[in-house]
Amino acid sequence: MNKQIALHPDEDIFDLGEEHLAGPSTSEELARALRALWSTFYRNRLLIAAIVAGAMLAGLGLTMLMTPKYKAVSSIQIDQQSANVLGDSSQQSLQQADAWQDTDRFLQTQVDVLQSRALALAVAQDLNLGANDDFVRRMGAKPADKPQGALSLADTKQEQILTILANGLKVDLPRNSRVVAIAFTSPDPRLAARVANTFAADFMMFNMKRKFGSSVYARNFLEGQLSDTRTKLEASERALLDYARGANLLDVSGGIASGTDSTTGSSTPRSLTTSNLVELNDAYAQAQASRVQAQQHWQQAQASSPLQLQEVLTNPAIMQLTQLKAQAQAAYQQDLQRHKPDYPQMQQAAAHIAELDRQINAMADSIRSSIKEQYLTASKQEQALAGQVNGLKSSTQNEQSRSVEYNILKRTVDTNRTMYDSLLQRYSEVSAQAGVAANNISQVDVAEAPAKPVSPRPLINLALATLLGLVAASGFVLLRDKFDDSIRTPEDVPAKLGLTFLNSTPLLEESITPQEALDDPRSALSEAYAALRASIELGHKGGAPRTLSVTSTRQSEGKSTTAYAIARNFAKIGKSVVLIDGDLRKPSLHRLANAHNNKGFSNLLAGIAGFEETLQPTDIPTLSLVSAGPLPPNPAELLSGPRLGNLVADLAKRFDVVVIDAPPVLGLADTILIGSATEATLFVVEANGSHHGHAKAAVRRLASSGITMIGALLSKYDARKIGYGYGYGYNYTYSYSYGDKQDNQNHRKWPW
Repeated sequence: MNKQIALHPDEDIFDLGEEHLAGPSTSEELARALRALWSTFYRNRLLIAAIVAGAMLAGLGLTMLMTPKYKAVSSIQIDQQSANVLGDSSQQSLQQADAWQDTDRFLQTQVDVLQSRALALAVAQDLNLGANDDFVRRMGAKPADKPQGALSLADTKQEQILTILANGLKVDLPRNSRVVAIAFTSPDPRLAARVANTFAADFMMFNMKRKFGSSVYARNFLEGQLSDTRTKLEASERALLDYARGANLLDVSGGIASGTDSTTGSSTPRSLTTSNLVELNDAYAQAQASRVQAQQHWQQAQASSPLQLQEVLTNPAIMQLTQLKAQAQAAYQQDLQRHKPDYPQMQQAAAHIAELDRQINAMADSIRSSIKEQYLTASKQEQALAGQVNGLKSSTQNEQSRSVEYNILKRTVDTNRTMYDSLLQRYSEVSAQAGVAANNISQVDVAEAPAKPVSPRPLINLALATLLGLVAASGFVLLRDKFDDSIRTPEDVPAKLGLTFLNSTPLLEESITPQEALDDPRSALSEAYAALRASIELGHKGGAPRTLSVTSTRQSEGKSTTAYAIARNFAKIGKSVVLIDGDLRKPSLHRLANAHNNKGFSNLLAGIAGFEETLQPTDIPTLSLVSAGPLPPNPAELLSGPRLGNLVADLAKRFDVVVIDAPPVLGLADTILIGSATEATLFVVEANGSHHGHAKAAVRRLASSGITMIGALLSKYDARKIGYGYGYGYNYTYSYSYGDKQDNQNHRKWPW
């Protein structure tokens, strides 16, 4: 006998074709998952409805028990920048340019301030909420009666009030808007309006206080800086004055800068030495220029005749003498025509002309001598001034080395004075602006006592309760289904048992017996077993096995009906079949076949009867029945030994097919012994009746014993009960209902 077990359809014992060996496609897996999900919900529809109804009743009850709450809304407008009262447009434009770049952060900061603990504390103080426990009770809370942690009882009550305010407050800042809604929810509508308006008013006051506080802080800070800077300025001025006195640096410029120091690059006042040097240097330059001019004039006078000098030619006296000389010469020439040169009168005239020449020459020489004298005088003056300048140069150089430190101290004084002037100007501006800046927050709407509560909302609560009920029911059903190991659908057979699914049989109505359904060839049960017979033939190498045992996990799963139906179907196609009732503990085949149970399988095993005595004919000529016979005291002992195998082998020689109805697997050794004597074993599983834990244990037990499993049959399967409808699985009446319009109209489709 072949003891190999085949738990999967892809092992060698099965040859169903490549289309059966190929894995399911993604669409098929999705459809299968959807069917399984729908089946889970459909099977538990009453439970789901009960949970949803309970959730709805609970939601309705909670809604009726909830205290009505009212919400009052006050709105304020928050501008990023307040009006500039002093009219500093340049500063305001700069602030606006910076502000637009940070609008969202600014508005969110204001919202955070609205929700701050400091503002809530200010509201509680303004409304005097801590005076008694009235506010806490009106908000529906229980007043604190004992301190918590390290807090005192008063601090604990204050924290409770602040917590209630924070929980009831809601600040809403719409997108692309500067209007902020301040809402407060309370069981008392008037209290809600008061708290909302107080939050708005205190926030505006809080903002003004912060601005005023900033101005006061700035003014105090500037006062301190002014005092320090003034002290530094006075100290630097004293240090400058002391150094100037110690270095004998006298300022004769009257505070007016005389120029820029080439060494330090700063403007310094002119000292006495420097003033003298400048004046002498100017005089020396003038003397030097005069000397050069006189020298050039003298050199020109030396190079020419005295009478040709410009000074001589333009001299009035010389011009007059020259004129007299010309007149005397003219008269001499006239007289020379009448007299001889030695004439006394002529000699006298000649002497007069000579005298005039002498005078002219003398005066010309005198003018030339005066030019020389001017040159010599200018040269002496230049030399004298040069000596004085050279004498003051050394003094000025010494003074310049001392002026470097003076300039350093002077710059310190200038820096301190500039800083002091800037701080003084800023202090004046801050003092002028303090208390006059406009508030950038203004109230838009004042909260009024609402007329209608905002909660509870019955319809929304009922919808939420329904939704939660659906979620809870779905979760419970899915969790229950996950831990529920019942085998319900054909997909569960290979998934949970690892066996090949051969076919399923429908669940019969209570008024129809299996015998009646099998006698009707048009019944769904007959069609199912006919398909099972075909699956057995196709699923086993070499055709149908010659010997086949049928078993199940427990009783009443339909194994006896299955064994009887398989034998009938093989007999109907012309095969000689013997059906043996191997359940020696609770036999039932003799009732299905309307036969007796006087002698049977137990007699054959005991060797007290032969085949002719135990074989019983049936309504099908090629089908014979061997009933269980008298129940033995120990069936396992009777089945043990080689006699069972020899008996089955002898029957296989006489018949084409031997079908044995074996007892259930769990708790019994009978099935193991019978399965070992047959070529293959068919496992019957009842839909919604067999738990895969028990069924898998049975299959594992058969596998460990080396029994060949041909596959599994899902019995008593009703697709409608699990939500798959009539269209799921095999339509056993298809060949007979073809063309039946009424049946086609009533044919149910997939639920989705």
